[in-house]
Amino acid sequence: MTRTARPAPTHVQNPLPRATALETAQVLRDVQAPMIAKGPIIRRPRVVGVIERFGLEGRAVARMQALSDRYGSGPLMLAVPGRDIALVLDPEHVHRVLAETPEPFAPGEMLKRNALKHFEPEVALVSHGTERAQRRRLNEQVLDDGHPVHRMAGDFLPVVEQEAVALLETADRAGSVLAWDEFKAAWYRVVRRVVLGDSAADDTELTDLMEKLRADGNWAFFKPVDTRARAELHSRLQAALDRAEPGSLAAFMARADAGPDDSPINQIPQWLFAFDPAGMATFRALALLAAHPERMAQARREVAARASESVSEQATGQASGPSGGAAGRAAGSSGTAPLKPLGLLRATVLESLRLWATTPMLLRQTTREVGFDHGVLPAGATVLIFAPFFHRDDRHVEVAHRFAPELWDPDRTAEAGAPVGWPLVPFSAGPGICPGRHLVLLLTSSFLARLIGDREIAVASHRLDPEHLPSLLSNFALEFRLS
Repeated sequence: MTRTARPAPTHVQNPLPRATALETAQVLRDVQAPMIAKGPIIRRPRVVGVIERFGLEGRAVARMQALSDRYGSGPLMLAVPGRDIALVLDPEHVHRVLAETPEPFAPGEMLKRNALKHFEPEVALVSHGTERAQRRRLNEQVLDDGHPVHRMAGDFLPVVEQEAVALLETADRAGSVLAWDEFKAAWYRVVRRVVLGDSAADDTELTDLMEKLRADGNWAFFKPVDTRARAELHSRLQAALDRAEPGSLAAFMARADAGPDDSPINQIPQWLFAFDPAGMATFRALALLAAHPERMAQARREVAARASESVSEQATGQASGPSGGAAGRAAGSSGTAPLKPLGLLRATVLESLRLWATTPMLLRQTTREVGFDHGVLPAGATVLIFAPFFHRDDRHVEVAHRFAPELWDPDRTAEAGAPVGWPLVPFSAGPGICPGRHLVLLLTSSFLARLIGDREIAVASHRLDPEHLPSLLSNFALEFRLS
């Protein structure tokens, strides 16, 4: 009997450009190794310091620029034995990959799944199909996706106010010096109170447990899952859901319309996880303002204007009804009228994330063969978008190495310093965009607003050149002098 030969896969007939073995080794050394070494799930402070000192993230961008010059739009396949890995080189391909999530570009890439299984194996971020859709919907509902000001802002902002004031008092007692450890402690108090409720304000054991599991996640599949520690974390989070303290996201989650496969307990660790890099971005944003006095003055005028509007609205009886949160009642400011976002401070946090990306690698995995202009990407391939390459590509972005909050003006044009539609993706984009981005920006910008309100702030640890900001700024080494 004659057998009919099967046709070769399309990607074999029409392959994408492939890097040489030497170029692949250079990418692994210059791009991937530093990202892995500093910790993809939780940062390793000493490694971050080394990468900052030697400008290794700048070298990674330069390596990507060289590949782009040689191979054009790509995507470029790396010569990694046994695995299909593609580097995205073209801005339009960034938009396509992110817009076509989760099919055919699934966010649950293999390495990501193995990293997150240490503390949130059923999180929406690495789920598929119906489960992903349900869990994503739950996250969007609780995090109030799509609204610049969360509906529970009246509860959250007094928490920010209280903890920022306490942090400034701590800095005053320390000789008017503000360092990372004190900032982090105050920021995590905000996070625990907002996510879990006021009773969790001092629960540093929960934070330590979360950090331990995230450190395990840095090793992905190279380290066994500590199932006992993970179960303890989930038990603590379930207790917070059961308490459902008024004014917390846990209470909002407890009231949400969760489906049978939504796994609420697996969604909460992601919020705690995401607020850590948000704190890093906030501390770096403070450095940007301190290094640009004219922007600092502009931000203070914006804060004063919003405070004046709030007082005026309360005096004329335009405030909405109270939300009833414990934090809001304690501060006496729950029930204010809908807040206008702090435009410059939000843009400053976004610039901090553009200049020093806290999620430098956006990962996807193809669910089937995908055609591009220059070839076909095979099914099951890992797709890498190295965000700093696009954020700091000075061949196309005029302000690549400068503080340019105008980039985040919704009506920005090419004159703002980047081509229209250029991929600036601090929170990813498309259907996989971070559903908590607006809440993050609300809390970070409000925390900044209180810190800069009545203090002169100078960077004491670094000399920042406004015309060429460093490729990485270690938040762990940052220190400010207040007066």
